[in-house]
Amino acid sequence: MKVTVIGGGPGGLYFSILLKKALPDCQIDLYERNKPDDSFGFGVVFSDETLSEFLSRDPKSYELIRSKFAYWDDLDIVRDGEAVRISGNGFCGCSRKTLLQLLQQRCKEEGVNLHFEHNVEDLSQFKDSTYIVACDGINSPIREEFSKQFGTNITLKKNKFVWLGSTKPLDAFTYFFKTTIHGTFIAHTYQYEKGMSTWIFECTENTWNNADFETTDEKDTIKKLTEIFAEELDGHALISNKSHWRQFPHITNEKWDYKNIVLLGDAKATAHYSIGSGTKLAMECAIALADSIIEHKTNTKKAFEKYNQLRRNRVEMIQHAANVSLDWFENIERHMQHDYMQFAFGVMTRSKKVTYENLALRDATFTDKVLTEFNCSIGNFKVKTPAAFTEFSLRDMQLKNRIVMSPMGQYAAENGLVSNWHLVHYGARATGGVGLILTEMTAVSKTGRITLGCAGIWSEEQMLKWKKIVNYVHKYSKSKIGIQLGHSGRKGSVNVPSVGNNIPLAKHGWDLISASPIPFNEAMAIPKEMTVSDMDNIISEFVNATIFAEEAGFDMIELQAHHGFLLASFLSPLTNIRKDEFGGSIQNRIKFPLKVFEAMREVFPENKPMSVRISASDWAENGISEQEVLFICEAFKNAGADIINVSTGNTVADQKPQTGRMWQTPFSDLIRNTIHVPTITTGYIQDIDQINTILLNGRADLVALGRPLLLDPNFVRHAQAYEQYEPSDIPNQYKAGISHLYPLMHSERKQVEGMKKALKPESHK
Repeated sequence: MKVTVIGGGPGGLYFSILLKKALPDCQIDLYERNKPDDSFGFGVVFSDETLSEFLSRDPKSYELIRSKFAYWDDLDIVRDGEAVRISGNGFCGCSRKTLLQLLQQRCKEEGVNLHFEHNVEDLSQFKDSTYIVACDGINSPIREEFSKQFGTNITLKKNKFVWLGSTKPLDAFTYFFKTTIHGTFIAHTYQYEKGMSTWIFECTENTWNNADFETTDEKDTIKKLTEIFAEELDGHALISNKSHWRQFPHITNEKWDYKNIVLLGDAKATAHYSIGSGTKLAMECAIALADSIIEHKTNTKKAFEKYNQLRRNRVEMIQHAANVSLDWFENIERHMQHDYMQFAFGVMTRSKKVTYENLALRDATFTDKVLTEFNCSIGNFKVKTPAAFTEFSLRDMQLKNRIVMSPMGQYAAENGLVSNWHLVHYGARATGGVGLILTEMTAVSKTGRITLGCAGIWSEEQMLKWKKIVNYVHKYSKSKIGIQLGHSGRKGSVNVPSVGNNIPLAKHGWDLISASPIPFNEAMAIPKEMTVSDMDNIISEFVNATIFAEEAGFDMIELQAHHGFLLASFLSPLTNIRKDEFGGSIQNRIKFPLKVFEAMREVFPENKPMSVRISASDWAENGISEQEVLFICEAFKNAGADIINVSTGNTVADQKPQTGRMWQTPFSDLIRNTIHVPTITTGYIQDIDQINTILLNGRADLVALGRPLLLDPNFVRHAQAYEQYEPSDIPNQYKAGISHLYPLMHSERKQVEGMKKALKPESHK
């Protein structure tokens, strides 16, 4: 078997070592266009976990690397002179040049043929190769030649960055954040060998322009950055090595192989430097590719299938986390406004991979500082109170904790009337400790329902049924309850979800209305474009429902303006193509939803709060923009909205959401910390640790749970026991259960923490 490797970076070298070790008779030729001792960049970073993998795969490489690396367990976050150290992180730095030399040495020892200063432009010379491994870097000529076959996509990210070195010694991985007249500058820094450290400088494009940098003027770059970071560099010089300002290229490929060619390293996929090293990703993929070829030998099809199976999900997860992390840095000006410990906590948890509990296991002194600052900032001097169980107020409504029951359709109403099912459903979550209950979308008219099973509040009879539930919640719990009022618009007149999603009613259906005559999908009816008269009627229906909601005793009203329903259909450019004063610009598209809200606000008591639920992204091409979302939220805030419930999507049927744990929190973060309005966030939030992390991060003020509360009405009680926090609102009838649940949850938590500690990679210091 003959294998040709194009590119002599760490990924290609390590792949060659592993394959040659396992298959000594295999001929491996590696071609590198540069000299053996050429290296661009300074240091690379590996975690304890990656080092453990190196040790198990090739102990000789591991020992060579280990003998040369600089190890640290601490991470420092420094913002304009304020500093905090977090321990227990376990990383090492190694000179990229040294790493290449060590891996070249191992290749020679194993019998890999190395060809330097050999630029490959024509692959036909390798037609007798079983495998051609393309690991020729970010600007891979091989990938570009077959970009259609690979399905290559390259997106340049917004921030500017430049990679430099310095003689400044560092005893911890350090993030420096510096406020200047131009904007915020960031330095990602770490020592990789004695007397040498890597300094990656980053800033927004606006800051870069303000400082009048030039892309390739290395002398000017060094001069300006040395002045900005004079205190941090402490007289030490910055060193360049083709250090030009760049924008990070996010590279993905739908396929990693074509014929006998396979991609490896940055040619295949890139991960932003803010979550670690591209070198780590390349070498881990090299292990998987070597394993796949070792298993399947000359069967390229099966080998490539195995490679894809071993690494596709993992690479996509790493890239997603990297994108979330780089998004945090791209919005650095938004985060700089936070109190210092909250800011530092945000740095540590920015990619959502690390949570409050993870950090507490690493360094409890740090998380204690974060929690203390949070509690003191809200005037709660019980500084150990978990963030989720702190109080929160909107107008005269005071919540006993920050956990919200998200609106979830029960589809169990008859003629819009709620029943004993709803009484038990909402009552159980109230006695279960939820801070705020938001009802399922409640229609303001018969034709405003989504299905025949939807609840309504357009009649006194319906109001009285709701009043029974509200009275129960108020009598037997300290929970507050709000009603979400809405109109289905073009998404109405369908069967209940148990029959199927968005299946039009065959009988007893009704005509649909919307901002524009665009059906939600091909199977559904074309809605009528609303007239001004229709709008006046809808406003009257919302006002009538608001009056009934107050009579029923609700503590709060939430206006439904999300997920493509009637009011949301005006907000999105995908569903509003009107040519009159209610279409076109966002200033026009918001007019009708704003009129509805203002009319409701006028008749709802001033001391009671109102919320608006919006979709902050359509997850579709040419959908609502970030600036439009901010405009919408500011307009509702100015009209009297006390909090924005931030959701996304469901505007159009062909959406492509990027889901994952806590996946909608960045949108809440954007709105809360730009418009300075309280927010509710939601979206695959599963446990109390994630809730605490979101709140301590300042990404939201309240956290809404949907499905976790469906099968566990006592989610909050379990979470309180898990945190060993005993609230004042446990019903007397249930207090005897404390003696059982609290020790049980304490024991379970200790077991989980013990497992996490046991699974933590061994230190390679």
